[in-house]
Amino acid sequence: MTDIEIAKKSKLKKINEILNELNVPEDEYEQYGKYKAKISLDYYDQIKDRKNGKLILVTSINPTPLGEGKTTVSIGLADGINEILSQSNNNKKCILALREPSLGPVFGIKGGATGGGYSQVAPMEDINLHFTGDIDAITSANNLLSAIIDNHIYQGNELKIKKVTWRRCLDLNDRALRNVTIGVDSINEREEHFDISVASEIMAILCLATDLKDLKRRIGNIIIGYNESNEPVRCKDLKAEGSLTVLLKDAINPNIVQTLENNPAIIHGGPFANIAHGCNSLVATKMALKLGDYVVTEAGFGADLGAEKFLNIKCRKLGISPDAVVIVATLKALKYHGGASKEECENKNTDALKKGINNLKKHIQNIKSFGLNAIVAINKFNFDTEEEIKILKDEISDIAEISLVESWSQGGKGAIDLAQNVIKLCKKDHSFKHTYELSDSIEEKIRKVATNIYGAKGVIFSDEAKEEIEELQQDNDASIVPICIAKTQYSLSDDAKNLLCDKEFNINIKSVQYKAGAEFIVVKTGNVMTMPGLPKIPSAEKIDIDENGNIVGIF
Repeated sequence: MTDIEIAKKSKLKKINEILNELNVPEDEYEQYGKYKAKISLDYYDQIKDRKNGKLILVTSINPTPLGEGKTTVSIGLADGINEILSQSNNNKKCILALREPSLGPVFGIKGGATGGGYSQVAPMEDINLHFTGDIDAITSANNLLSAIIDNHIYQGNELKIKKVTWRRCLDLNDRALRNVTIGVDSINEREEHFDISVASEIMAILCLATDLKDLKRRIGNIIIGYNESNEPVRCKDLKAEGSLTVLLKDAINPNIVQTLENNPAIIHGGPFANIAHGCNSLVATKMALKLGDYVVTEAGFGADLGAEKFLNIKCRKLGISPDAVVIVATLKALKYHGGASKEECENKNTDALKKGINNLKKHIQNIKSFGLNAIVAINKFNFDTEEEIKILKDEISDIAEISLVESWSQGGKGAIDLAQNVIKLCKKDHSFKHTYELSDSIEEKIRKVATNIYGAKGVIFSDEAKEEIEELQQDNDASIVPICIAKTQYSLSDDAKNLLCDKEFNINIKSVQYKAGAEFIVVKTGNVMTMPGLPKIPSAEKIDIDENGNIVGIF
């Protein structure tokens, strides 16, 4: 059966039943139909004194076109933990805290992002397509600011804006909008650029804001460009922060849905990890930690991107660190990292597997560099051989334990071994530390991530980046914030084709930009794009709807 067919055969509870089981009062949530709701952010004040649950971070090796199933494993793990907790009759609960899917990948190369098989969050079509409108609200807020900027210039430019750095956005992959000309034949004619909405600073702000007041403050601090004296012009100088916040007043409230096994899943915020910080919202994670005894959350792409940013950016604001980390891999993806073609990865290939295991080892090493305990989850396929599984276990047995996961075909029961091991891991002591200190220079922060996390020999800064860093280092606010490195997800290096990384490499820094609202510095490397393009055969060609309203092709 397809994912949609499996989801349709599953019996979902109405969302108010899920919330009742969490003892959330009816007045503290708003339903969006039968199976979705938003929990009021104000409700957090009522439960903030509760003890936090155990936080479990799910990350992975560098992703491949074959897919690793990180979300599927995350959902299976939460269902597996709840299966164990239900047997003890102690009323304990595990909650998922995931990101919202972007329409770009849904209609692009990746498809849906709600898990797969018997390990899904539902209703999957709604979650993948618009959901509760959060990303649409972010897109509108972003583009309202663009409209206000251009209107201000048209109406006389009282702020003397000379250079506009704020970009428009769209939640679709459209390479034609990367570089465009706007205001043709007018005094406003200039070059403009579009980002995908999940790379917008508004998305980053929504996901890092602690409440509505903090959201408005951060939006006001957004640098939209520079005046004739090369001084930053901010959103609040345009008196636009109020109207933007109004557009986001509902979007800041976390969304709650359920797994196919009727376990709660909070899905909120969706920045990409290769061009943004790749974590679900701070308020969603905080809410989940108060409502659940265990919280399974996911960071985007591999541990070099999503997990690094989760730990160095989000955890600084969250004030806590994960009690356990799960690193997801598949044997076929490891073979791909070892040089096998996509067609060869489903066949036995011990040489490629042994080479590809080095990618997994680096990610284990990275998690341990933070002082955290990690376990490897192998998302198992029926063509995986016992010999290959033994090779993998032998190769990493001295640095990490392995659990085989079959949640795609079995749901939570297929992740019981992983769930048991994760519960044990949560009881272990750990000593969390960041990769860099906020007091380090901007250049030193970049070097520490590049050499310690990516494994680079060194860093090469462009002349433009050197000038930008020198200028930002003089800014007391900009010099003491975390860095958010935009890098390809496919390799530890900044070259997407360098999968083995078996030779010394450098990281090439093209530019840096202070995101004053998000309160981090974006560092761009290599050829990473903030507006992705569609593949030759996009998923959009396979998505359809019949005369009865049944959707097909989202996977």
